[in-house]
Amino acid sequence: MPATELDQIVNLCKRRGFVYPSAEIYGGFRSTYDYGPLGSLMLRNVKDAWVRAMVQQRHDVVLIDAAILSPPQVWEASGHLSNFTDPLVDCTNCKNRFREDKLDDPNTCPSCGAIGSFTEARQFNLMFKTQAGPLADSGADAYLRPETAQGMFTNFGQVLQTSRKKPPFGIAQVGKSFRNEITPQNWIFRTREFEQMEMEFFVPPADGPKWYEYWCAERLDWYVRHGIPSDMLRLRAHGDDELSHYSTGTSDVEFLFPWGWDELEGIAQRTDFDLKAHSERSGERLDYFDQQTNERYVPYVIEPAAGATRTMAAFLLAAYDEEVVNDETRTVLRLHPRLAPYTIAVLPLSKKDTLTPLAHQVHKLLSDRYMVDYDETQAIGRRYRRQDEIGTPLCVTVDFDSLDDNAVTIRDRDTMDQVRVPVEDLVQIVTDRLGF
Repeated sequence: MPATELDQIVNLCKRRGFVYPSAEIYGGFRSTYDYGPLGSLMLRNVKDAWVRAMVQQRHDVVLIDAAILSPPQVWEASGHLSNFTDPLVDCTNCKNRFREDKLDDPNTCPSCGAIGSFTEARQFNLMFKTQAGPLADSGADAYLRPETAQGMFTNFGQVLQTSRKKPPFGIAQVGKSFRNEITPQNWIFRTREFEQMEMEFFVPPADGPKWYEYWCAERLDWYVRHGIPSDMLRLRAHGDDELSHYSTGTSDVEFLFPWGWDELEGIAQRTDFDLKAHSERSGERLDYFDQQTNERYVPYVIEPAAGATRTMAAFLLAAYDEEVVNDETRTVLRLHPRLAPYTIAVLPLSKKDTLTPLAHQVHKLLSDRYMVDYDETQAIGRRYRRQDEIGTPLCVTVDFDSLDDNAVTIRDRDTMDQVRVPVEDLVQIVTDRLGF
């Protein structure tokens, strides 16, 4: 049974070390979060799973890592300086600010209930502006990127030349983005600092619709393959009034969060807008010459763009489960093994020195291949429950019989079944069970 309340996951994540409020000893800093020992591992696993599917398992996508700071010319060309805005309204009664397009009732303040108290909407640019260098003047203006996409467009020509790819091919990137959100909300779902997983797929213009349909289906299926039930996902096409200035068609992969359906990822048809805009602004040619057809064209672009942090939240919510075992409630995160912070936990039955050397040997054997936890504190039943709650798929227990038969017990998180296996066969058995 997935989590029905956001607090179920928020509380678990703080208690177990997934996500902490940032700078909490100073009272916190709104909409910023720190990822603890488990959260940093899981977030890395989410990004690695995306790179594996989008780059490693394909021959037509390459990976880059572009700079976070960019000069104003990039954002003038892309249209972000003039178009990357949200409608901002203030409540004259309680003085709170809101995005007008996110209000359930545009005439009623959700904070104080006042009716007709909002100011006229004004457009608020979401970009963070800073200065690069020692002089704080207009010539030193720079921006923190609000998306990772533009680095892939500005590097298109160099990637084309150095990778020797040709359309259809993609440029992928995972990294931080920054948006000065008016109303950050819902924990790590909407924050001002976040991570994105984006790919720009460059295709011949006539092939744009075909590849758009392909990537919509492929990206929806990726979430299902990694453990989210299909009935908690849907693909929703944008209406004409929702489309970005560069898009001729966009669909969102949406997840059924506790507050309702909301976006995990957008798949957009960006056409040739970005490459043409940067070519005109920079004076550099950003096109492709097809030697077979003797044709030069500016590729169209299909962009699947996902939020890594909100995707992590969705995986946690979908994996959460509670069940009664021996009259006690067992909390389990049924995470896909590739996403779990620890793949395996090594648990010596006792802290006695007689077991420690073999337990450390087993840990080293497994940690060469997997992320492995080692826990020798508390009763074994309590340690099992802790590993269940943080989503560890397998526990390996070293007991006193292990000293005689050189075997250990593997316990499965989901079924709680246990099987005894020789230490010499352990890595192969674990690999077979996990599938990697």
